[in-house]
Amino acid sequence: MRHDGLVKTTFPMAQHGRLGYDVTEVESFLEKARAAYSGAAPTRATRSTSIDSEQIRRTAFTMAKGGYSTSHVDAALERLEDAFASRERERSLAGEGDAAWFAGARSAAEEIVARLDRPTGHRFDRVGIVTQGYHPADVDRFVRRLKGYFGDGEALSIDDVRAVVFRAKRGGYREVQVDVLLDAVVDVMLAVR
Repeated sequence: MRHDGLVKTTFPMAQHGRLGYDVTEVESFLEKARAAYSGAAPTRATRSTSIDSEQIRRTAFTMAKGGYSTSHVDAALERLEDAFASRERERSLAGEGDAAWFAGARSAAEEIVARLDRPTGHRFDRVGIVTQGYHPADVDRFVRRLKGYFGDGEALSIDDVRAVVFRAKRGGYREVQVDVLLDAVVDVMLAVR
């Protein structure tokens, strides 16, 4: 924990005049994550929540004045996701064995590659003409990098996938479909680390 004046904080606060993540939500989530990771007995605050790497990836916090710095919290969540994914892999390997674990990762990779092999401009559903989606040219450009990774073993890091940003465009690709694919890519990359 950091000390800001007399108040202890886990992360730096957002810069003056900028919104940050709601401190109470972040602290509550971290308490649940610590309990889940350590296998501690559930408390009133943590009893109804089981947490895994996928849930960590999908976690979102309310923006608030006086909140935590988003970049610091996001970086911590990525490290937390990696730790949970590593533990999940170890447990699965112990229960299923290497062959079953890698067969699951290979199956997921095959599904991803099938989506990536669709024609440029038609890899994902489009939103309506008056609705904003991801710019197809941006997504298709990143798809080429993904195809290089899966098909030719070209270098691509989990951080590259997590940090990719696409411009908005009316009638663009449906964001949720693209995001689900990117989540699946991260899952496969974590599985084969």
